Amino acid sequence: MALLARKDDRPQPGALSRDPRVGDRSGLFDDRFLKTLEHLHMVSRKVFAGNLRAERRTRKVGSGIEFADHRTYSRGDDFRYIDWNLYGRLDKLLLRLFEEEEDLHIYILIDCSDSMAIGTPPKMHYAMKVGAALTYVGLANLDRVAIMPFGDRLLGRLPPSRGKNRIFRVFDFLRTCPLGGQTDLGEIAKQFVTQNKRRGLVVVISDFYDPAGFEAGLNTLRYHKFEPFVLQCYDLREAEPELHGDLSLVDCETGDTREVTVSRSLLEAYSKEHERYCKELEEFCTKKALPFFRTHTAIPFEELILRIFRSGGFLR
Repeated sequence: MALLARKDDRPQPGALSRDPRVGDRSGLFDDRFLKTLEHLHMVSRKVFAGNLRAERRTRKVGSGIEFADHRTYSRGDDFRYIDWNLYGRLDKLLLRLFEEEEDLHIYILIDCSDSMAIGTPPKMHYAMKVGAALTYVGLANLDRVAIMPFGDRLLGRLPPSRGKNRIFRVFDFLRTCPLGGQTDLGEIAKQFVTQNKRRGLVVVISDFYDPAGFEAGLNTLRYHKFEPFVLQCYDLREAEPELHGDLSLVDCETGDTREVTVSRSLLEAYSKEHERYCKELEEFCTKKALPFFRTHTAIPFEELILRIFRSGGFLR
């Protein structure tokens, strides 16, 4: 499913980087934006004061202080971890295993396909600001954050890093990363799980206008033990387009053209179908217990971020 645009108002498929509607990305992350990020980080610290650091860690069996389990002693194991009390009762050498804290890995996947060119400003700009904001908070909280733009494939990768001073590398990467292509969440998810073995939170920021649907991609992430975090953004004119008369409508990702006569009843049917699709995505996420947020680009990005913080879905 991709937005149908006027024939004379669409990007050429695969040429999003040259589309004048996308605009210049050099001014996306200015000093004002950076101040907004710092404000959002301070808000996140207040909202989660007292339990943020304790609850943001993932756990694995290691040499921590919290008991996890026993296993049979093998030659070469550290005898200091032998449970002598159990040995006295069972006459078996068993090792005590403990949980240790491990850095949370966060992967930010940003849709940069052709359909993200729609809007003023383009949805892609909005998605990049949201992605940068979540990245900044993750970096500031010493999580390891990676960013990957995508279309019909992964278009690049900024490797995991930590520490909020890394945000300037994030800005440079998003200003210059490749753009374009059709949305293919199923293929993207397959590439992602092949390239990334460290489990973690996967934030997918997209309009989710994928002809093949969203289920395969999100399920692939789930089956490989990643935690999908779904952010859907759209432009208001996608939900309620202001069109009328005889028009040539073109799928902005495939280039397919359809001649239609746009009437009020057709617009109403389209709006209902758009809402049905969005609700279907939301219901899927609810059923699978995936965090889900939906927004249009007229809402300031910082309002969406605050909503996410208050829900507790990103900072856990």
